Amino acid sequence: MDTNSMMSLAALVRARDAGKASPELMLALCRDAIARKDGRIRAFAHVAETAPAQTAGPLAGIAIGVKDILDSFDQPTAYGSQVYEGYQPRVDAAIVDLARRKGATIIGKTATTEFAFFSPAATVNPHNPTHTPGGSSSGSAAAVAAGMIPAAIGTQTGGSVVRPAAFCGIAGYKPSYRLLPATGMKHFAPSLDTVGLFAAGVVDVALFAALLTGRDLVPGDGEAPLDPATIRVGLYRCSQLESADPAMRDALSKAADLAASAGFDVGEIGEPEAMARAREAHATIQNHEAGLSCGSDLARFRDRLSGILTSTIEDGQAITPSQYDEARRLAKRGRGATRGLFGEVDILLTPSAPGAAPRGLETTGDPRFNKLWTLMGSPTINIPGFRDQAGMPLGIQAVARFGQDRTLLSVAAMLEKSFRT
Repeated sequence: MDTNSMMSLAALVRARDAGKASPELMLALCRDAIARKDGRIRAFAHVAETAPAQTAGPLAGIAIGVKDILDSFDQPTAYGSQVYEGYQPRVDAAIVDLARRKGATIIGKTATTEFAFFSPAATVNPHNPTHTPGGSSSGSAAAVAAGMIPAAIGTQTGGSVVRPAAFCGIAGYKPSYRLLPATGMKHFAPSLDTVGLFAAGVVDVALFAALLTGRDLVPGDGEAPLDPATIRVGLYRCSQLESADPAMRDALSKAADLAASAGFDVGEIGEPEAMARAREAHATIQNHEAGLSCGSDLARFRDRLSGILTSTIEDGQAITPSQYDEARRLAKRGRGATRGLFGEVDILLTPSAPGAAPRGLETTGDPRFNKLWTLMGSPTINIPGFRDQAGMPLGIQAVARFGQDRTLLSVAAMLEKSFRT
């Protein structure tokens, strides 16, 4: 795939504001791209053929895809499941309503794995259709990477924003927990479910977040440039690192070298035991909450759910309250250790995934490098720029202290520039 075909949200906004592109033209470009490409990529579960371009608001003319785990009043919302085929909510999810109020056009619902868990959607990786695009935000990542839309909305419970962004070679931003509203999504694990954003590059996704929320998140906007010498970057030597592919470890090492060359204060930092134990608690918390959130689905539609989803809900229902509470205590201790860690560094660098997108469409990849940060509520972003010998994207994950989203995006933008030069 020619990544030059991707649409830059920042470039589109500049062209619109300069009077060089109308919202109607911007929307028409996306419709044409979807018509030409989605038959191969299968990123969309539904396309809204008649949705008009809005002409007012900071996102006027911006066509976005919304992961089909989030409710939309004017388009079917199936949650990636045959159980909900044709289901039509009465109102939008909060994030969808916010996007509309900011002027965005919801051009379609992007494909998701079943209930945003592991059973794959039909979407393929735009870089190589024999490889997974990742999940569960499969369609959101692939639609942006294939140049069909400039931005998309997804969700992450384990690694469902950062991992598909890495596999598809784009920026995927999982904000601090609850920075974006999750009301109106099909919850799997409410204390983990986090709404995230996709765009071609870091500056694009930062601008998307800023225009969507009204928050000051655009790197370098209205202030002196960030001095990299004042930013402490830690190469995170977590317990999972040796399990990454050699190409991924090499990319991470090169990323650290490039960060140092760009002037950042770079060093290695080990993983506190409390954080390693918190990572292991993620599954208990996730599955117990899934047993509650999806219990009614299991009771009514057991024979229509995938085996992996059925067994996970059943496992979650077998987890006792005391086991769940102990896992939550481990998570709390992990968050304390995370705060201490970010007293020593400002940004952590770690793999976005064990390697490039695996061959085959039967699985969506492994979230081992993502789920700790989802549990900690920390803001993370996939920074694109590296590839393996086969030309498949390799993603570097940057992580910041809870609430330090602007710092994360500013540093990530500078790192992305150094990775691509």
